Amino acid sequence: MSMTLHEAMHAFMSYWLGDDTAEREGRLTLNPLAHIDPFLTILLPVVLLLSGGPLFGGAKPVPFNPSRVRYNEFGAMLVGIIGPLTNLLLAFITFGLYVLTGGAFFGDILKIAVTINLGFFVFNMLPIPPLDGSRLLYYLAPKSARKIMESMEQYGIFIILILVLLFGQFFGTYMLEAIHFFLNIFAAIFGAVL
Repeated sequence: MSMTLHEAMHAFMSYWLGDDTAEREGRLTLNPLAHIDPFLTILLPVVLLLSGGPLFGGAKPVPFNPSRVRYNEFGAMLVGIIGPLTNLLLAFITFGLYVLTGGAFFGDILKIAVTINLGFFVFNMLPIPPLDGSRLLYYLAPKSARKIMESMEQYGIFIILILVLLFGQFFGTYMLEAIHFFLNIFAAIFGAVL
C-alpha cells in the first residue's frame, strides 16, 4: 500500500502539472499491480532475504517527462518529492492512530507501517539519481551539476544497489538514526513517550 501510494502520487502530480506520460503507461492508478516491478519488488528482496543481505527493493518507477511539466525544474522537483512526502504523511497518520488507540487496535501493524513509511521517506530523499531526493538536488544545483546527474541517472539503480551492498551497515545506521529522529518529532507532537 505504501509503495502504491508513493508511486501513484508521482503519477498524479506529473499529470496535474501537465505531463500525461504516466497516464499513457497505465500508472495513473491506485492498483498495486501497475506499480510492481518483477525484479525490484519481488526477486531482489527475496534473494537478499535468503542470502542474509540487507533488505532492499522498490516499485516500478513512474515515468515522467521533466520537460513537459509546468514550472520547469520546480515542477519536476514537486513530482519527485511528492512520493516521499506521501510516505512521511502516512507515517505520521499511522503513528497518531497508534498513540490515540494506545496500540490496542492493530498495534503491531501500525508500528510496522510507521517504520516502513519512514524508511521509504528517508531512503528516497537521498540525493542520488534516480532516487526522489535527486529531484530536489536538480532544482537547487547549477546546470553543470545537473548534466553530471543526468548522466548518472541511467545507471542510478545499479549505483544504489552497489552502495547498499558495499555500505549496508552505514546505510542501516543512517536509516535507523533518521527514523528515530522523525519518531521523536512525532512523539513530541502527540505527547507520546517512546
